[in-house]
Amino acid sequence: MSELVATPSKDALPRRFSDFDTLGEALDYAAEGQRGLNFHDMRGNLARVYPYAEMRGDALDMAYRLISHGAKKGDRIALIAETGPDFAALFFGCIYAGAWPVPLPLPTSFGGKESYVDQLSVQLQSSDPSILFFPPELAEMAGEAAKLCKVEGIDWAAFADEIALKSDLPEQKTDEICYLQYSSGSTRFPHGVAVTHKALLNNLSAHSHGMELEDTDRCVSWLPWYHDMGLVGCFLSPVANQVTTDYMKTEDFARRPLAWLDMISRAEGTVISYSPTFGFDICARRMSSQTRASERFELSHWRIAGNGADMIRPDVMQSFVDAFGEAGFEASAFLPSYGLAEATLAVSIMPPGEGIRVELVEETELSGQAGSKDRPTRYRAIVNCGKAVKDMTIEIRDEDGGKLPDKTIGKVWCSGPSLMSEYFRDPESTAACLVDGWLDTGDMGYLSDDYVYIVGRAKDMIIINGKNHWPQDIEWAVEQLPGFKAGDIAAFSVSTPGGEEAPAVLVQCRTSDEAERSKLREQIRDKVRSVTGMNCVVELVPPRTLPRTSSGKLSRAKARNLYLNGEIQPYAIAA
Repeated sequence: MSELVATPSKDALPRRFSDFDTLGEALDYAAEGQRGLNFHDMRGNLARVYPYAEMRGDALDMAYRLISHGAKKGDRIALIAETGPDFAALFFGCIYAGAWPVPLPLPTSFGGKESYVDQLSVQLQSSDPSILFFPPELAEMAGEAAKLCKVEGIDWAAFADEIALKSDLPEQKTDEICYLQYSSGSTRFPHGVAVTHKALLNNLSAHSHGMELEDTDRCVSWLPWYHDMGLVGCFLSPVANQVTTDYMKTEDFARRPLAWLDMISRAEGTVISYSPTFGFDICARRMSSQTRASERFELSHWRIAGNGADMIRPDVMQSFVDAFGEAGFEASAFLPSYGLAEATLAVSIMPPGEGIRVELVEETELSGQAGSKDRPTRYRAIVNCGKAVKDMTIEIRDEDGGKLPDKTIGKVWCSGPSLMSEYFRDPESTAACLVDGWLDTGDMGYLSDDYVYIVGRAKDMIIINGKNHWPQDIEWAVEQLPGFKAGDIAAFSVSTPGGEEAPAVLVQCRTSDEAERSKLREQIRDKVRSVTGMNCVVELVPPRTLPRTSSGKLSRAKARNLYLNGEIQPYAIAA
């Protein structure tokens, strides 16, 4: 049996920076070269080579099958977004058939069958697809969701065995919808972001220019394909910009995170690889103090270590440099960015080589209030998320929509050709965030010399007695206590029995000792009091209780709802 050889980083095909009218055209062009996708097993070893030429052939066959099966132009086709050739071929098969692919999530390790079926059902009802495709191993759960929603459920392995009768493919037009993307945090009240071919390709072009793409670059990714950073940034962008990509499944990364760095070490050429902060954090934590990183890894060719999808924490990035610097990792490789599904993906990207730049901002400026003479001055490190990508404009506005000057915190608005068309069949929500060609991102930040600094989500702000507090500040403070890590804490406001608002802190607790729990509650209260000057409600909950978004971020809003509804049961306080 011959050894598998990954598709190359370099290719004789002249690179085009996503200058196509449709996504189908982008794959047609990429298929003329030698580059493609490479799928790796849980240890990071190459398991399947999938050149773009082969993917295009499979996608066309899928398009013919879909049309023979009755799929029509404009139909939504839901796909469970498992990282692999089956999803890739079906996604582009939908594109060639003129249908709209709708990537939906895989089940998580928490929540169980009922929770997953419920999540799929909500998104199926929102997107109203004609078919739901799923991998054979998810037939029971996905099939149940399809049945509940009266949607045809099909095992994609069985579908691949159907005869592909050639037929005329519908013309793709640049202003037509390309796909629906469900933004993170949309589990209960889903927002299907409708993105046109034109918007997508404009944003993918912005990626290549923003990262200053080189001939030797290849992408390495474990990010899920049902989230915008994984789907758009690490699947569609490589196709449209003709970049070879190496993948490992998200669940394999969760089990063996250092296998991601093994893949980067073995990758040919220069590497672009993105992760939210928690990915860098878990790798740094997994490195044993007895193990030398240089004995296992070679990271000097990691040109762009992209960071996005959650708040970027400079302390975590420094820990990563401390752990892997001796293996050749350069801090200047860090490339902070900011984006959201409603803008297709990228809104701002740090110029390559500038690394992480931080400004210290006084906490009263962050909350928009005057400082108190009774409390010591405190600062928070805010990370520079770069400059607006090509064709994008960013403004900071006040609550009335007035434009604010540099270094003034307000709502982040953006405008450009890559904004979504709408939230699918939700004109009210669309009108609430799309105004005169501008998108209200729902985030808070400020501009400084054309660089954007993101402070936090406006909707997460805890406002008590007229004072504003960022939940991140409270969560980070509690994380400094021994035994806690990022993602263990969720902070939000609740009403006390007396009718007053107070900060509540849910903390995942791993000890069963009542005395230890009591001690922890006091330590947490003291820590939060030192940050906010207020008493807080502290609830200890079992590990793996706090809900996550599709990208793995903590969902404060969902945690609050589950807690108030009694679905999150804290440990009882001993009498």
